[in-house]
Amino acid sequence: MRLLGIAHGDYGDRHLANIRRSMPADWVLHEWRPPRFLPPVIDYPEEYLPTSLPAADLILAVAEHRGVAELLPDVAGMCGASAVIAAIDNEAWLPRGLARQLRGWLQEMGVACVTPKPLCSLTESDYLQGRRRRVAYQNELIAEFARHWGQPAFDITVDPQTHCITQVVVRRDAVCGCAHFVASQLVGVSADDAEGEAGLHHHHYPCWASMGIDSDFNDTLMHASGNLLKDAVAEQVKPFKQIRQITPGHRSD
Repeated sequence: MRLLGIAHGDYGDRHLANIRRSMPADWVLHEWRPPRFLPPVIDYPEEYLPTSLPAADLILAVAEHRGVAELLPDVAGMCGASAVIAAIDNEAWLPRGLARQLRGWLQEMGVACVTPKPLCSLTESDYLQGRRRRVAYQNELIAEFARHWGQPAFDITVDPQTHCITQVVVRRDAVCGCAHFVASQLVGVSADDAEGEAGLHHHHYPCWASMGIDSDFNDTLMHASGNLLKDAVAEQVKPFKQIRQITPGHRSD
């Protein structure tokens, strides 16, 4: 896989650094950083593009400016990419209307495009666009990326006697690396407390998704991201959680 990562600040840099640390040995990651300052509307994309870009199969855009999305069709044409992942971890960086336009522009070029919101909702077959609203896609390049990074997935081992976690294997990391960080904090935690601890460490990583209320979720994208991770942990430890039942007593005299 030849991957072109487009970052525009610390948020994107962390994502690309995590990919570089853990990507398969036969993958190649190239990086391009657009100009730091871009106008609100880009009329002439060529003014902001390099003279050339390395060949790539898949583009991952984790930028902090909406103008980068307007450059992506030209970038895809320059590097020959046939698929694009454009993250929406903040509506200011990629508004829903522009994301819809981007998917249309790229479709006209024969380039597959997904816009997961948040980025850590991406799986091998679909991604979130809103609360309980998943969008299916079919593209082998994007699916291959999502086998490694996207919606967190774990294999958690729990001691049946103590009900404490003894091992956490990350089957799919978040692109930013949060799932591996959370996994490193869960060994020794009881099954009863694992979900809450996972949410706490997700915030401590920290997650850099938006903390503003997003109307597609009626919640922040940071909370949407945290819920995806907590749900993955909860599913694994559910058989080992101790169910407490309260039996009403008798009224005393």
